[in-house]
Amino acid sequence: MQNADVSLDEPVLVEGLPGVGLVGKIAADHLVERLDMAYYAGVESEGLPEVAVYEESARQVRPPVRLYADGERDLLVLQSDIPVSRTAAADFAAGLTDWVAENDCLPIYLSGLPNEEYDATEVPDLYGVAAGSAGGLLDEQDVDRPPEAGVVGGPAGALLNRAADRGIGAIGLIAESDPQFPDPVSARRIITDGIEPLAGIDVDTDELVEEAEQIKEQKEKLAQRMRQVGEEESSQAAPQGRGMFQ
Repeated sequence: MQNADVSLDEPVLVEGLPGVGLVGKIAADHLVERLDMAYYAGVESEGLPEVAVYEESARQVRPPVRLYADGERDLLVLQSDIPVSRTAAADFAAGLTDWVAENDCLPIYLSGLPNEEYDATEVPDLYGVAAGSAGGLLDEQDVDRPPEAGVVGGPAGALLNRAADRGIGAIGLIAESDPQFPDPVSARRIITDGIEPLAGIDVDTDELVEEAEQIKEQKEKLAQRMRQVGEEESSQAAPQGRGMFQ
């Protein structure tokens, strides 16, 4: 059930499913917290585990995959505390894409680009790809094009594939990231140079760098689970020369 107290008009939807470097997850969590976004709705799909999550010092339980909204900014954020499995990805992508189309959303799907030589002291590379007619928005905001051919895998790849198949405008932001550990530096780049200009919002991201080690520690358990389930469960991009992830 949607939160009737929030009114939206052609909102931007930022997807934050766990993936490489937890880039999308960290970015989504930061947006929800810093913008004090309101719980909007739970997301249900065949194959998602039927579990309940709770927060520190809170009574109310929530679904593991859920939407938060900011009516003033016309912004939605999809937040998830679980990975979406390979077997569930197709149904999940189909259902979410139907909802996106029905609610005139512009979805922004997030992926990490693992780099074994990644240096967190340098600014990570950021690239943008698109489905439908959304590519012009990336050109307007000077988001770089990918320097080589590649594949977006995991749930983000399924979502972009479904959007392209239906001719729905959608954006994919791909940020270079740490291949093994939570990466708040990459999440900050994807927010400041991707989400902010595309969604027309402004978010304080200083603490993503100032508190990077604390954030890494907080997210490490989820990162370990992601490594255990493997590449198939993880939203990530990869040049074709490094293999194709599905």
